[in-house]
Amino acid sequence: MSITSEFKEFAMKGNVVDMAVGVVVGAAFGKIVSSLVGDVITPVIGKLIGGVNFSDLAVSLGADPKGVQVLVKYGVFLQSIFDFLIIAFVLFLALRGINRLKKPAPAAAAAPAPTRQEVLLEEIRDALKAQR
Repeated sequence: MSITSEFKEFAMKGNVVDMAVGVVVGAAFGKIVSSLVGDVITPVIGKLIGGVNFSDLAVSLGADPKGVQVLVKYGVFLQSIFDFLIIAFVLFLALRGINRLKKPAPAAAAAPAPTRQEVLLEEIRDALKAQR
């Protein structure tokens, strides 16, 4: 089998195609969540805590040799944390819904009938109890 036919067989498997679709949809969803956090949630939180703009939150480390301020922009980091929490929560809800849609596991089968040896042992046990 040639390498091209092996690659074609690999690429056309259902799992690979499903994964590719998932990555594309996930990237689009990530952009939506980033916009939701950056443009909707973060400004509301900033307004509630006193008009703070999260993207402006930074600590200055001084200036570089060219005179440009060196900043640690922890506000952008906070927005990334909000992005992650929202994505994680939505995935949790989606997986929870998928798990509820799955068919329940079949009930355990009834216990098999006892073997002849087990029946005889039970009879001996019962006879010994009766003698006491």
